[in-house]
Amino acid sequence: MSFHTALVTGGGGFTGSHLVRSLVRDGIAVRVLTTDAARAREKLPPAVDLLEGRIENPDDVADSVRGCEVVFHLATSFRSATATDAEHRAIHVDGTRSLLEASRSEGVRRIVHVSTIGVTSSVEHPPGDETLPYSPDDAYQRTKAEGERLVLRQHRERGDPAVVVRPTAIYGPGDQRLLKLFRLVAKRRFVMFGSGEAYFHMIHVDDLVRGLRLAATAPDDAVLGEVFILGGGEYTTLNDLVARIARVTGGAEPRVHLPVRPLLALGTFTEKLLKPLHIAPPIFRRRVNWFVKNRAFSIEKAARVMGFQPEIGLDRGLRQTVRWYRAHGLLPEARPTPAIQH
Repeated sequence: MSFHTALVTGGGGFTGSHLVRSLVRDGIAVRVLTTDAARAREKLPPAVDLLEGRIENPDDVADSVRGCEVVFHLATSFRSATATDAEHRAIHVDGTRSLLEASRSEGVRRIVHVSTIGVTSSVEHPPGDETLPYSPDDAYQRTKAEGERLVLRQHRERGDPAVVVRPTAIYGPGDQRLLKLFRLVAKRRFVMFGSGEAYFHMIHVDDLVRGLRLAATAPDDAVLGEVFILGGGEYTTLNDLVARIARVTGGAEPRVHLPVRPLLALGTFTEKLLKPLHIAPPIFRRRVNWFVKNRAFSIEKAARVMGFQPEIGLDRGLRQTVRWYRAHGLLPEARPTPAIQH
């Protein structure tokens, strides 16, 4: 399936902006629904049609879909410790419902709904695949799961031309979500809690963009109503990931491992205490869970059905990311290795 016009919700964000630039390079007319058109304009090509609006507003959604053949639905809520269930649901569920209705009215040919691997939480027997049951941990993941189920149900019940994609942890030039990890390792201040043997699976943003475009163009009978995990070509343990980041930043691996249980208990306590007061806790469970949850996945289905093959290896991708951080003044230059005194 080919297409000439596309809507990208959340096109001003990290992944969305990479996707938009890829589409524009290939001559596709792109409209972006964004909450901040001025900020999005700084990231996006001049040819992009920017519509300032909110996914929570059905009128904005209807305006954004008009005239588009394909919809890439990337809009998501800001994952903060103080965000409420209602705020997440308004975007992930109600916004998705409005988008489905507008797409149906407009005769959209394909909806690529971008979910999250977090809807399945930790993997007991890695690698996990698309058959894992839903097991979200928090309001963000719960409402993302609700939105995903809504998309799949609307396909089953009325034939909405939708496909669901679950990316693993996204990284690459432009990402700032993992910046804190890179900084701590580079400055030799990173502390590992627990064994560090939990798995973590990343995908370079350029590989994800290729996967999203495959989901938009694969034959209807192959992908409609299906869920696809998109991840990098390898997953690794946290110990190995930190070691690799240390090598490319000139940082250091942590020398000690601290017990994770006290940190998890503290995160639970501070979250319960401060969240009702709309105060962001210094430690919360989601960040602590990063140290203990296995997130390793099979991409066999996407490879078999859509021909998806990651092209950017983890070490290469980490080097690209570090170069971008340093070019934008976000990461210190590598420290020189101290001379050995004899």
